[in-house]
Amino acid sequence: MAGHLIRRLQQVSFHIFQQHMEEAGYNLTPVQFATMQALKSNPGIDQAQVAAMIAYDRATIGGVIDRLEQKNYVSRVVSRRDRRAREVSLSDEGLEVLNKVYPVVEALQKDILDKLSDAEREQLLALMKKALA
Repeated sequence: MAGHLIRRLQQVSFHIFQQHMEEAGYNLTPVQFATMQALKSNPGIDQAQVAAMIAYDRATIGGVIDRLEQKNYVSRVVSRRDRRAREVSLSDEGLEVLNKVYPVVEALQKDILDKLSDAEREQLLALMKKALA
């Protein structure tokens, strides 16, 4: 069934990501990487906006950001527009780490679908984008 295969492929993807991060000397999860990418493009957005941008649960994005803050990769400040919201930005260290791991993440993409030809990989990616549209 499609759901099972999608879940299995996600497990493979996560494992490959973790393996490559460890080999490169970083302790970063795919969700943390996606969060850092979103913050690079949108500094100062609030946690709810981060969750929406990376299609992640709003209730748990706070924990992801907590862990990134503990690593000194992000900083949070109370929003001047809405005192209930916290604006999140990459720290200088976070930007430096993101720039260093980006080539690693780019390189591991092919490993996730290593049994497919280049044409098959492109076709699968196009179909997944269509399914998610």
